[in-house]
Amino acid sequence: MIVNAIEAMSVVKDREQQLTIGSSFDGQRVIVSVTDTGIGIDPSQVDQIFEPLFTTKSRGMGLGLSIYRSIVEAHGGRLWATP
Repeated sequence: MIVNAIEAMSVVKDREQQLTIGSSFDGQRVIVSVTDTGIGIDPSQVDQIFEPLFTTKSRGMGLGLSIYRSIVEAHGGRLWATP
């Protein structure tokens, strides 16, 4: 996910590129966030980005986010994205 965030920021030239990784504990679960200052996710694609073979990258295979979600869910977690 960190590599995805870095790649998302590679096209940004008009502002600082910043990657923030955070974590917190709400008493029952650990929440991990990966936030970048890239161009964002098209709201119409938010539901698709975790589907196998869906990609917005010219050289992407569309497997990364789908695999990440499978791993997180296999451990009882949840993975989502927001624009």
